[in-house]
Amino acid sequence: MLDLDQWQEIFSTMKKNVMRTILTMISVFWGIFMLVLLMGAGNGLAKGVMHNFSDAKNSIWMWGGQTSMAYNGYNSGRWIQLTNEDLEMVEKRFGDKIEGLSARQYIGGTGPVSYKNNYGDFNVLAIHPGHQQAEAVGLVSGRLLNEKDIKEYRKVTVIGTLMRDQLFKDEDPVGKYLLVGGIKFLVVGVFSDVHEGETRRMFIPISMAQKTFIDKNRIGLLTFIANHSTEEETNSMIDNIKHSLSRKYNFDPDDNRALGSFNAQEEFRQMQAVFNGINFFVLIIGIFTVIAGIVGVSNIMLIVVKERTKEIGIRKAIGAKPMSIIMMILQESILITAAAGYLGLVTGLLLVEGIAKVMPASDFFREPGVNFTMAIGATLMIVVAGAIAGYIPARKAANIKPVVALHDE
Repeated sequence: MLDLDQWQEIFSTMKKNVMRTILTMISVFWGIFMLVLLMGAGNGLAKGVMHNFSDAKNSIWMWGGQTSMAYNGYNSGRWIQLTNEDLEMVEKRFGDKIEGLSARQYIGGTGPVSYKNNYGDFNVLAIHPGHQQAEAVGLVSGRLLNEKDIKEYRKVTVIGTLMRDQLFKDEDPVGKYLLVGGIKFLVVGVFSDVHEGETRRMFIPISMAQKTFIDKNRIGLLTFIANHSTEEETNSMIDNIKHSLSRKYNFDPDDNRALGSFNAQEEFRQMQAVFNGINFFVLIIGIFTVIAGIVGVSNIMLIVVKERTKEIGIRKAIGAKPMSIIMMILQESILITAAAGYLGLVTGLLLVEGIAKVMPASDFFREPGVNFTMAIGATLMIVVAGAIAGYIPARKAANIKPVVALHDE
């Protein structure tokens, strides 16, 4: 522990060299401050982009498109329409490797959806229950669609939170009836979604929709979850499905416009790789911050030792031990780096928290935050680096012979 005289001596030395002390503190402060700010920005960017991956991370989506290549005697420009048989083919071939297999079809032309005197235009989606799993929707109240709804062609629906708020106001919608295209649907549940805009829609059983609103065999897309499959296995599964459908519909298997697909697992991995790179970049910045702190403090401590050479000589002449000389210089070095590092840390954290409160969340940037453990670790590293940087000239000073020190100009 430092006694009062030692504290007075340290502050007296710093007071005599105010500009030098301030410049040293600024270099350490700025390094920690920028590191915290970069960490906050990187985390905010990662959360914003990862927010778009609200679907199940291992979900697969496939849909029919328009051919862009002539193939097997067929011209380009043909539309590929998926059917129930395609869903059955996937179930038959890959049923043991997947779960949540579902078709989805957008229902258009139904007009406004209404409840009593409240009306609104909402998206009506006909689905199998597995679609709710693939989209990872959250259950707010009631229940989600189930297989019994499909088998019994039930006129039931699950609605999103925005749809609930607009049509039902303060009423509980579960157990109430909506009117869609002249048909009454019983609301059995309310769901939420990470993307608020996607709660302006309702789910109905696709079996019922195919009997009432659309062609009984048509589907818009199919989706499933690849259970415990690696990315390579999932891509192989997608290729096998594409080849099977290309033979059925006579299009080139390499024609990506004929049959579109989205592998959430692959996209998620690629985005993780991007942000791993960003984190590595922040780490490199942190390392250079430490190096800058070491160089800055070391240079200042060299100057301190040079200026106090005669003083050190007198101390040694009257019996001061080498360790007391070393500690005298180390104490100043550690105090400067610790104080500047703490100020940089606190200022950076306050700024990041302020940005998080003021800036609205978006799909690109949201909720910037800092890994507190990493920030504290970086600050401690700066302090340790400052101690090391101070120790080198301190040890040199402790080894100076009193006669040499007293004759120093």
